[in-house]
Amino acid sequence: MAETNPSKTHNLRADSARLWATILETAAFGGTPAGGINRLTLSAEDGRVRDWFRDACEAAGLTVTVDALGTQYAVRAGRDMSRPPIAFGSHLDTQPTGGKFDGVLGVLAGLEVMRSLNDAGLETEAPLMVVNWTNEEGSRFAPAMMASAAYAGDFTTDEILAKRDAAGITVAEALDAIGYRGAEDVGARAIGAFVELHIEQGPILEAEGKTIGVVEGGQGIMWFDGLITGFESHAGTTPMPRRRDALLALSEFALAAERIALAHAPSAVATIGEAQILAPSRNVVPGRVAFTVDVRDPRSPALDAIEASLREAATEIAERRRLEIALTRIWRKEPVPFDPAIVAAVDAAAESLGHARRRIISGAGHDACNLAAKVPTAMIFVPCKDGVSHNESESATPGDCAAGADVLLQTVLRLANAPRMEPPAR
Repeated sequence: MAETNPSKTHNLRADSARLWATILETAAFGGTPAGGINRLTLSAEDGRVRDWFRDACEAAGLTVTVDALGTQYAVRAGRDMSRPPIAFGSHLDTQPTGGKFDGVLGVLAGLEVMRSLNDAGLETEAPLMVVNWTNEEGSRFAPAMMASAAYAGDFTTDEILAKRDAAGITVAEALDAIGYRGAEDVGARAIGAFVELHIEQGPILEAEGKTIGVVEGGQGIMWFDGLITGFESHAGTTPMPRRRDALLALSEFALAAERIALAHAPSAVATIGEAQILAPSRNVVPGRVAFTVDVRDPRSPALDAIEASLREAATEIAERRRLEIALTRIWRKEPVPFDPAIVAAVDAAAESLGHARRRIISGAGHDACNLAAKVPTAMIFVPCKDGVSHNESESATPGDCAAGADVLLQTVLRLANAPRMEPPAR
């Protein structure tokens, strides 16, 4: 008979060698010669790692189900199955030049939590559930984090199933191709709390010598599409003062975006990640340039101010250079605060384990940021070398991965064994 022993749970640690071995084992699914992973969502490689995960979970005694968008849920029974499960996990899909840790660490550490509890013969009050969310990366299908967004109610299942990749393949077709369009309705499964372990994907923890980031929330994000319309003219015969060069206007705007973000330091960032001369030619002054802007900050008022400043800069540059700059905001996601009680549980777990830690805001989007609108949620960060991610050279140490898994394990135990809160009487 499994037991719940406070002293035994307090001393419980994950099996760090087993966790590291599973990270290396799953890296073979879509592994690249440079040591990274190319495992696009719903690809054949993704199908194989999903099969591996399902088999590993079932071998650990978990019950695995799949919803209509392919998200995998693996449940370990608790003493009180009427309580919603404490969930944790992340994603197994990667970028085309992804690493071995982004998303993967959260899922495999979740599996390790289950295995470690089995080894110790411990039963929790609430059931536990490790989740592999479909298409967090968004590198094949847009939007990113689509399954968790659908779970939270931001999209319908049919809307997501109809999304197409660059080859015209729909999500529904891709799910069917690998056999992972499940029967469970998206969003129907109740979750008591959600905790996501992830590499930081930034340099702060490593630079400060901290092992654990206690994540308090996610940044707000704005995306813009831009189009600069000048005038195409001959590169040899058009004097410089008479040119209406769209590319030079973009150059000025890019520097203005940098200046505006720096004015809202230290948290604001602005990125022009795509730029394209339309109808380019070596001997033609560029007449039209399309571009994108990504702006992030954890403060809503700062997002408002940055947008206003970007528009002012675009107007000034357009008037002075005698051209047009259209800046269209296509998406805004407000900053996401995580649940204070779940954040406190993560902080207490890290403190009890003696890890150097700090409070931190996530600069990247994560499934946890979508779930926070529906479920009490928090995240745990561990360092990654030089803050590098979305790159085959992405790296984390076995010790830091184990520390994150231990904090996840202790957090989960605190949440799953906490007294049940009854709803207030009406």
